[in-house]
Amino acid sequence: MSEVLEKANAARSASYKLANIPTEVKNKALDAMATALDRSSKDILSANKKDVDAGIKKGMTDALIDRLTLNDKRIKDMIEGLSIVRKLPDPVGEELAKWKRPNGLEIRKVRVPFGVIGIIYESRPNVTVDSAGLCLKTGNAVVLRGGSDAIRSNIALVKAISRAAEDVGLPKGSINLIGSTSRDAVTEMLKLNRIIDVMIPRGGGGLIKHVVENSTVPVIETGEGNCHVYVEATADLKMAEKILINAKCQRPSVCNAAEKLLVDESIAAKLLPSVIEKLRSAGVEIRGDKKAKKIDRTITDASEEDWSKEYLALVIAIKVVSGIDEAIAHINRYGTRHSEAIITKDKGKARRFTSGVDAAAVYVNASTRFTDGGEFGFGAEIGISTQKLHARGPMGLPELTSYKYIITGNGQVRN
Repeated sequence: MSEVLEKANAARSASYKLANIPTEVKNKALDAMATALDRSSKDILSANKKDVDAGIKKGMTDALIDRLTLNDKRIKDMIEGLSIVRKLPDPVGEELAKWKRPNGLEIRKVRVPFGVIGIIYESRPNVTVDSAGLCLKTGNAVVLRGGSDAIRSNIALVKAISRAAEDVGLPKGSINLIGSTSRDAVTEMLKLNRIIDVMIPRGGGGLIKHVVENSTVPVIETGEGNCHVYVEATADLKMAEKILINAKCQRPSVCNAAEKLLVDESIAAKLLPSVIEKLRSAGVEIRGDKKAKKIDRTITDASEEDWSKEYLALVIAIKVVSGIDEAIAHINRYGTRHSEAIITKDKGKARRFTSGVDAAAVYVNASTRFTDGGEFGFGAEIGISTQKLHARGPMGLPELTSYKYIITGNGQVRN
Protein backbone atom coordinates (compact mmCIF):
# COMPACT_ATOMS: atom_id res chain seq x y z
CA MET A 1 0.00 0.00 0.00
CA SER A 2 1.34 3.45 -0.92
CA GLU A 3 2.04 6.11 1.70
CA VAL A 4 -0.76 8.28 0.29
CA LEU A 5 -3.37 5.52 0.48
CA GLU A 6 -2.20 4.40 3.91
CA LYS A 7 -2.47 7.89 5.40
CA ALA A 8 -5.73 8.68 3.64
CA ASN A 9 -7.25 5.47 5.04
CA ALA A 10 -5.95 6.39 8.49
CA ALA A 11 -7.66 9.76 8.15
CA ARG A 12 -10.88 8.09 7.03
CA SER A 13 -10.91 5.85 10.10
CA ALA A 14 -10.12 8.76 12.39
CA SER A 15 -12.84 10.92 10.85
CA TYR A 16 -15.65 8.70 12.13
CA LYS A 17 -14.39 9.12 15.71
CA LEU A 18 -13.58 12.81 15.31
CA ALA A 19 -17.14 13.57 14.25
CA ASN A 20 -18.28 12.67 17.76
CA ILE A 21 -15.43 14.13 19.82
CA PRO A 22 -16.78 16.66 22.37
CA THR A 23 -15.83 20.30 21.98
CA GLU A 24 -13.88 20.31 25.25
CA VAL A 25 -11.61 17.51 24.01
CA LYS A 26 -10.98 19.29 20.72
CA ASN A 27 -10.15 22.46 22.65
CA LYS A 28 -7.71 20.55 24.87
CA ALA A 29 -6.05 19.25 21.72
CA LEU A 30 -5.67 22.79 20.36
CA ASP A 31 -4.13 23.91 23.67
CA ALA A 32 -1.75 20.95 23.59
CA MET A 33 -0.79 21.68 19.99
CA ALA A 34 0.01 25.31 20.86
CA THR A 35 2.15 24.21 23.80
CA ALA A 36 3.95 21.68 21.61
CA LEU A 37 4.80 24.35 19.04
CA ASP A 38 6.31 26.51 21.75
CA ARG A 39 8.34 23.65 23.24
CA SER A 40 9.49 22.42 19.83
CA SER A 41 10.27 25.85 18.38
CA LYS A 42 14.05 25.29 18.27
CA ASP A 43 13.67 22.03 16.34
CA ILE A 44 11.13 23.64 14.01
CA LEU A 45 13.33 26.67 13.30
CA SER A 46 16.34 24.41 12.76
CA ALA A 47 14.42 22.36 10.19
CA ASN A 48 13.13 25.52 8.56
CA LYS A 49 16.63 26.95 8.23
CA LYS A 50 17.62 23.89 6.23
CA ASP A 51 14.66 24.44 3.93
CA VAL A 52 15.47 28.15 3.54
CA ASP A 53 19.15 27.49 2.87
CA ALA A 54 18.20 24.91 0.25
CA GLY A 55 15.75 27.38 -1.32
CA ILE A 56 18.39 30.12 -1.52
CA LYS A 57 20.84 27.68 -3.07
CA LYS A 58 18.16 26.63 -5.54
CA GLY A 59 17.65 30.27 -6.58
CA MET A 60 14.17 30.88 -5.18
CA THR A 61 12.96 34.47 -5.41
CA ASP A 62 12.93 36.73 -2.36
CA ALA A 63 9.13 36.56 -2.32
CA LEU A 64 9.14 32.75 -2.17
CA ILE A 65 11.87 32.73 0.48
CA ASP A 66 9.68 35.07 2.54
CA ARG A 67 6.73 32.69 2.25
CA LEU A 68 8.96 29.78 3.28
CA THR A 69 10.69 31.41 6.23
CA LEU A 70 9.67 30.82 9.85
CA ASN A 71 10.92 32.88 12.79
CA ASP A 72 9.95 33.39 16.43
CA LYS A 73 7.19 35.84 15.51
CA ARG A 74 5.63 33.55 12.92
CA ILE A 75 5.66 30.63 15.34
CA LYS A 76 4.00 32.87 17.93
CA ASP A 77 1.43 33.83 15.28
CA MET A 78 0.67 30.13 14.67
CA ILE A 79 0.29 29.59 18.41
CA GLU A 80 -2.00 32.61 18.66
CA GLY A 81 -4.02 31.31 15.71
CA LEU A 82 -4.62 28.01 17.51
CA SER A 83 -5.60 29.93 20.65
CA ILE A 84 -8.14 32.01 18.73
CA VAL A 85 -9.62 28.93 17.05
CA ARG A 86 -9.93 27.28 20.46
CA LYS A 87 -12.01 30.20 21.74
CA LEU A 88 -14.35 30.27 18.75
CA PRO A 89 -17.71 28.47 18.90
CA ASP A 90 -17.70 24.90 17.65
CA PRO A 91 -20.03 24.80 14.62
CA VAL A 92 -20.46 21.01 14.69
CA GLY A 93 -23.97 20.13 15.83
CA GLU A 94 -25.34 23.63 15.28
CA GLU A 95 -29.01 23.54 14.32
CA LEU A 96 -29.42 25.58 11.16
CA ALA A 97 -33.16 25.11 10.80
CA LYS A 98 -36.03 23.13 12.29
CA TRP A 99 -39.60 22.57 11.16
CA LYS A 100 -42.52 20.18 11.47
CA ARG A 101 -44.43 18.68 8.57
CA PRO A 102 -48.21 18.21 8.54
CA ASN A 103 -47.69 14.46 8.91
CA GLY A 104 -45.91 15.01 12.22
CA LEU A 105 -42.34 14.48 11.03
CA GLU A 106 -39.89 16.81 12.74
CA ILE A 107 -36.99 17.82 10.46
CA ARG A 108 -33.76 19.39 11.69
CA LYS A 109 -30.88 20.68 9.55
CA VAL A 110 -27.63 20.24 11.51
CA ARG A 111 -23.98 21.10 10.82
CA VAL A 112 -21.61 18.12 10.51
CA PRO A 113 -17.93 17.71 9.53
CA PHE A 114 -16.98 16.98 5.93
CA GLY A 115 -15.01 13.96 7.14
CA VAL A 116 -11.57 14.00 5.49
CA ILE A 117 -10.09 17.16 4.02
CA GLY A 118 -7.09 16.99 1.70
CA ILE A 119 -4.93 20.10 1.47
CA ILE A 120 -2.26 20.58 -1.20
CA TYR A 121 -0.12 23.66 -0.71
CA GLU A 122 3.25 25.17 -1.56
CA SER A 123 5.92 27.00 0.40
CA ARG A 124 4.16 28.37 3.49
CA PRO A 125 4.72 26.10 6.54
CA ASN A 126 2.20 28.04 8.65
CA VAL A 127 -0.52 26.51 6.44
CA THR A 128 0.31 23.17 8.09
CA VAL A 129 -0.67 24.38 11.55
CA ASP A 130 -3.55 26.63 10.48
CA SER A 131 -5.12 23.80 8.48
CA ALA A 132 -4.70 21.18 11.18
CA GLY A 133 -6.21 23.42 13.85
CA LEU A 134 -9.24 24.42 11.81
CA CYS A 135 -9.89 20.88 10.61
CA LEU A 136 -9.69 19.38 14.10
CA LYS A 137 -11.96 22.03 15.63
CA THR A 138 -14.59 21.11 13.03
CA GLY A 139 -14.18 17.37 13.57
CA ASN A 140 -12.41 16.74 10.27
CA ALA A 141 -9.35 14.56 9.74
CA VAL A 142 -6.77 16.16 7.46
CA VAL A 143 -4.30 14.87 4.87
CA LEU A 144 -1.61 17.46 4.19
CA ARG A 145 0.70 17.53 1.19
CA GLY A 146 3.00 20.54 1.37
CA GLY A 147 5.57 21.64 -1.16
CA SER A 148 8.96 19.98 -1.40
CA ASP A 149 10.66 23.28 -0.51
CA ALA A 150 9.15 23.14 3.00
CA ILE A 151 9.28 19.41 3.65
CA ARG A 152 11.66 19.54 6.65
CA SER A 153 9.64 22.33 8.26
CA ASN A 154 6.36 20.51 7.75
CA ILE A 155 7.68 17.23 9.15
CA ALA A 156 8.86 19.04 12.30
CA LEU A 157 5.55 20.85 12.69
CA VAL A 158 3.38 17.77 12.22
CA LYS A 159 5.58 15.70 14.54
CA ALA A 160 4.95 18.22 17.31
CA ILE A 161 1.23 18.87 16.86
CA SER A 162 0.04 15.36 15.97
CA ARG A 163 1.59 13.78 19.06
CA ALA A 164 0.17 16.54 21.24
CA ALA A 165 -3.35 16.06 19.83
CA GLU A 166 -3.23 12.28 20.27
CA ASP A 167 -1.95 12.57 23.85
CA VAL A 168 -5.14 14.36 24.93
CA GLY A 169 -7.58 11.99 23.25
CA LEU A 170 -7.83 12.66 19.53
CA PRO A 171 -7.66 9.49 17.41
CA LYS A 172 -4.46 8.53 15.66
CA GLY A 173 -4.65 9.53 12.02
CA SER A 174 -6.37 12.86 12.70
CA ILE A 175 -3.39 14.78 11.27
CA ASN A 176 -1.48 13.24 8.36
CA LEU A 177 1.41 14.62 6.34
CA ILE A 178 2.44 13.04 3.05
CA GLY A 179 6.22 12.78 3.29
CA SER A 180 6.73 12.00 -0.38
CA THR A 181 7.63 15.05 -2.48
CA SER A 182 6.93 13.21 -5.72
CA ARG A 183 4.27 14.65 -8.03
CA ASP A 184 2.84 11.14 -8.19
CA ALA A 185 1.71 11.61 -4.57
CA VAL A 186 -0.41 14.59 -5.60
CA THR A 187 -1.87 12.68 -8.54
CA GLU A 188 -2.84 9.81 -6.24
CA MET A 189 -4.46 12.13 -3.69
CA LEU A 190 -6.59 13.75 -6.37
CA LYS A 191 -8.16 10.39 -7.27
CA LEU A 192 -9.16 9.27 -3.76
CA ASN A 193 -12.75 10.46 -4.07
CA ARG A 194 -14.13 7.62 -1.93
CA ILE A 195 -11.71 8.36 0.90
CA ILE A 196 -11.08 12.13 0.82
CA ASP A 197 -14.27 14.21 0.89
CA VAL A 198 -12.97 17.57 -0.32
CA MET A 199 -9.68 18.90 -1.70
CA ILE A 200 -8.41 22.41 -1.00
CA PRO A 201 -5.40 23.67 -3.01
CA ARG A 202 -3.44 26.61 -1.63
CA GLY A 203 -0.77 28.23 -3.75
CA GLY A 204 -0.10 29.78 -7.12
CA GLY A 205 -2.27 29.66 -10.20
CA GLY A 206 -0.45 26.67 -11.67
CA LEU A 207 -1.09 24.49 -8.63
CA ILE A 208 -4.72 25.50 -8.34
CA LYS A 209 -5.35 24.90 -12.05
CA HIS A 210 -3.71 21.47 -11.86
CA VAL A 211 -5.85 20.40 -8.90
CA VAL A 212 -9.10 21.73 -10.36
CA GLU A 213 -8.50 20.07 -13.75
CA ASN A 214 -7.27 16.70 -12.47
CA SER A 215 -9.16 15.95 -9.25
CA THR A 216 -12.03 13.50 -9.02
CA VAL A 217 -12.43 14.69 -5.42
CA PRO A 218 -14.62 17.82 -5.09
CA VAL A 219 -12.40 20.94 -4.97
CA ILE A 220 -12.79 24.29 -3.23
CA GLU A 221 -10.78 26.66 -5.40
CA THR A 222 -8.65 29.14 -3.45
CA GLY A 223 -5.80 31.52 -3.64
CA GLU A 224 -4.64 33.35 -6.74
CA GLY A 225 -4.98 37.09 -6.20
CA ASN A 226 -4.70 39.59 -9.03
CA CYS A 227 -6.03 42.37 -6.79
CA HIS A 228 -6.75 45.95 -7.87
CA VAL A 229 -6.95 49.33 -6.15
CA TYR A 230 -9.12 51.79 -8.10
CA VAL A 231 -8.73 55.48 -7.22
CA GLU A 232 -11.98 57.15 -8.25
CA ALA A 233 -12.23 60.82 -9.25
CA THR A 234 -13.49 62.07 -5.87
CA ALA A 235 -10.93 60.17 -3.78
CA ASP A 236 -8.90 61.69 -0.97
CA LEU A 237 -5.50 61.47 -2.68
CA LYS A 238 -3.50 61.18 0.54
CA MET A 239 -5.75 58.32 1.67
CA ALA A 240 -5.43 56.67 -1.74
CA GLU A 241 -1.65 56.88 -1.61
CA LYS A 242 -1.50 55.45 1.92
CA ILE A 243 -3.81 52.53 1.06
CA LEU A 244 -2.05 51.72 -2.21
CA ILE A 245 1.43 51.67 -0.62
CA ASN A 246 0.17 49.39 2.15
CA ALA A 247 -1.69 47.09 -0.24
CA LYS A 248 1.35 46.73 -2.52
CA CYS A 249 4.35 46.94 -0.21
CA GLN A 250 3.41 45.71 3.27
CA ARG A 251 3.82 42.07 2.21
CA PRO A 252 3.99 41.69 -1.56
CA SER A 253 4.37 37.89 -1.57
CA VAL A 254 0.81 37.11 -0.44
CA CYS A 255 -2.41 36.69 -2.41
CA ASN A 256 -4.20 39.75 -0.97
CA ALA A 257 -1.46 42.19 -1.99
CA ALA A 258 -2.42 44.72 -4.68
CA GLU A 259 -0.99 43.95 -8.11
CA LYS A 260 -2.70 46.68 -10.17
CA LEU A 261 -3.50 50.36 -9.72
CA LEU A 262 -6.38 51.87 -11.69
CA VAL A 263 -6.64 55.66 -11.64
CA ASP A 264 -9.40 57.93 -12.93
CA GLU A 265 -8.04 60.05 -15.78
CA SER A 266 -9.31 63.29 -14.17
CA ILE A 267 -6.92 62.91 -11.21
CA ALA A 268 -4.10 60.84 -12.73
CA ALA A 269 -1.76 63.79 -13.24
CA LYS A 270 -2.21 64.85 -9.61
CA LEU A 271 -1.89 61.39 -8.01
CA LEU A 272 0.62 59.43 -10.06
CA PRO A 273 3.83 61.48 -9.66
CA SER A 274 3.74 61.20 -5.86
CA VAL A 275 2.59 57.58 -5.87
CA ILE A 276 5.24 56.53 -8.36
CA GLU A 277 7.94 58.24 -6.33
CA LYS A 278 6.88 56.42 -3.16
CA LEU A 279 6.56 53.07 -4.94
CA ARG A 280 10.03 53.45 -6.41
CA SER A 281 11.50 54.37 -3.03
CA ALA A 282 10.03 51.11 -1.73
CA GLY A 283 11.78 49.19 -4.51
CA VAL A 284 8.71 48.57 -6.67
CA GLU A 285 9.09 48.00 -10.41
CA ILE A 286 6.40 50.00 -12.21
CA ARG A 287 4.70 49.16 -15.49
CA GLY A 288 1.90 51.11 -17.13
CA ASP A 289 -0.38 51.77 -20.08
CA LYS A 290 0.10 54.59 -22.63
CA LYS A 291 -1.80 57.16 -20.54
CA ALA A 292 0.28 56.41 -17.45
CA LYS A 293 3.47 56.63 -19.49
CA LYS A 294 2.51 60.13 -20.68
CA ILE A 295 2.65 61.20 -17.04
CA ASP A 296 5.92 59.37 -16.32
CA ARG A 297 7.86 58.21 -19.37
CA THR A 298 10.26 56.13 -17.28
CA ILE A 299 7.51 53.59 -16.61
CA THR A 300 7.98 50.28 -18.42
CA ASP A 301 5.31 49.32 -20.96
CA ALA A 302 2.65 47.00 -19.53
CA SER A 303 1.89 44.06 -21.81
CA GLU A 304 -1.46 42.32 -22.22
CA GLU A 305 -0.09 39.53 -20.02
CA ASP A 306 0.61 42.00 -17.21
CA TRP A 307 -3.07 42.80 -16.67
CA SER A 308 -3.89 39.22 -15.66
CA LYS A 309 -0.64 38.41 -13.85
CA GLU A 310 -0.28 37.80 -10.11
CA TYR A 311 3.24 39.07 -9.42
CA LEU A 312 3.69 38.15 -5.74
CA ALA A 313 6.65 40.53 -5.84
CA LEU A 314 7.50 44.24 -5.77
CA VAL A 315 5.97 44.87 -9.20
CA ILE A 316 2.83 46.81 -10.07
CA ALA A 317 1.03 47.78 -13.29
CA ILE A 318 -0.87 51.07 -13.61
CA LYS A 319 -3.82 51.79 -15.89
CA VAL A 320 -5.53 55.15 -16.34
CA VAL A 321 -9.28 54.65 -16.84
CA SER A 322 -12.06 56.91 -18.10
CA GLY A 323 -14.25 56.27 -15.08
CA ILE A 324 -15.87 53.68 -12.85
CA ASP A 325 -17.48 51.71 -15.68
CA GLU A 326 -14.12 51.07 -17.35
CA ALA A 327 -12.58 50.23 -13.97
CA ILE A 328 -15.26 47.64 -13.18
CA ALA A 329 -15.08 46.15 -16.69
CA HIS A 330 -11.28 45.87 -16.47
CA ILE A 331 -11.39 44.20 -13.05
CA ASN A 332 -14.08 41.73 -14.09
CA ARG A 333 -12.07 40.82 -17.19
CA TYR A 334 -8.64 40.41 -15.61
CA GLY A 335 -9.25 39.90 -11.88
CA THR A 336 -9.22 36.56 -10.07
CA ARG A 337 -12.32 37.17 -7.90
CA HIS A 338 -10.19 37.62 -4.80
CA SER A 339 -10.03 41.18 -3.37
CA GLU A 340 -10.70 44.55 -5.01
CA ALA A 341 -10.77 48.09 -3.58
CA ILE A 342 -12.17 51.48 -4.50
CA ILE A 343 -10.98 54.75 -2.97
CA THR A 344 -13.77 57.32 -3.19
CA LYS A 345 -15.80 59.97 -1.36
CA ASP A 346 -18.85 59.24 -3.53
CA LYS A 347 -21.20 56.78 -1.78
CA GLY A 348 -23.09 56.13 -5.00
CA LYS A 349 -19.88 55.18 -6.81
CA ALA A 350 -18.92 52.98 -3.87
CA ARG A 351 -22.24 51.12 -4.17
CA ARG A 352 -21.80 50.72 -7.93
CA PHE A 353 -18.34 49.30 -7.40
CA THR A 354 -19.28 46.88 -4.61
CA SER A 355 -22.28 45.58 -6.55
CA GLY A 356 -20.59 45.53 -9.96
CA VAL A 357 -17.23 43.93 -9.15
CA ASP A 358 -17.16 40.13 -9.10
CA ALA A 359 -14.90 39.29 -6.15
CA ALA A 360 -15.01 37.49 -2.81
CA ALA A 361 -14.03 40.66 -0.93
CA VAL A 362 -14.70 44.22 -2.09
CA TYR A 363 -13.30 47.17 -0.11
CA VAL A 364 -14.30 50.81 0.11
CA ASN A 365 -11.48 53.06 1.35
CA ALA A 366 -9.41 50.24 2.85
CA SER A 367 -6.46 48.04 1.90
CA THR A 368 -6.94 44.66 0.24
CA ARG A 369 -4.46 43.27 2.80
CA PHE A 370 -7.33 42.69 5.24
CA THR A 371 -8.67 39.67 3.34
CA ASP A 372 -7.52 37.19 5.96
CA GLY A 373 -9.22 34.88 8.43
CA GLY A 374 -7.51 36.49 11.40
CA GLU A 375 -8.38 40.01 10.29
CA PHE A 376 -12.01 38.98 9.73
CA GLY A 377 -12.18 37.53 13.26
CA PHE A 378 -12.21 33.88 12.16
CA GLY A 379 -8.92 32.97 13.86
CA ALA A 380 -6.82 31.15 11.29
CA GLU A 381 -8.18 30.32 7.86
CA ILE A 382 -7.99 27.32 5.58
CA GLY A 383 -7.69 29.56 2.52
CA ILE A 384 -9.40 32.33 0.56
CA SER A 385 -12.08 30.80 -1.63
CA THR A 386 -12.43 32.57 -4.98
CA GLN A 387 -15.31 30.42 -6.19
CA LYS A 388 -19.04 30.78 -5.52
CA LEU A 389 -20.29 27.34 -4.52
CA HIS A 390 -20.40 26.48 -0.78
CA ALA A 391 -17.80 28.99 0.45
CA ARG A 392 -16.39 32.35 -0.63
CA GLY A 393 -13.66 34.54 0.86
CA PRO A 394 -11.69 33.60 4.00
CA MET A 395 -12.74 30.10 5.02
CA GLY A 396 -13.15 29.77 8.76
CA LEU A 397 -14.86 27.10 10.84
CA PRO A 398 -18.42 27.13 9.39
CA GLU A 399 -17.03 26.75 5.86
CA LEU A 400 -15.35 23.47 6.87
CA THR A 401 -18.68 21.82 7.62
CA SER A 402 -21.53 20.37 5.63
CA TYR A 403 -24.94 19.50 7.05
CA LYS A 404 -27.31 16.64 7.38
CA TYR A 405 -31.07 16.34 7.92
CA ILE A 406 -32.24 14.53 11.03
CA ILE A 407 -35.87 13.43 10.78
CA THR A 408 -37.81 12.21 13.81
CA GLY A 409 -41.17 10.52 13.56
CA ASN A 410 -43.56 8.38 15.57
CA GLY A 411 -44.31 5.60 13.11
CA GLN A 412 -45.07 7.52 9.90
CA VAL A 413 -45.00 5.66 6.58
CA ARG A 414 -45.42 7.19 3.14
CA ASN A 415 -48.59 6.51 1.25
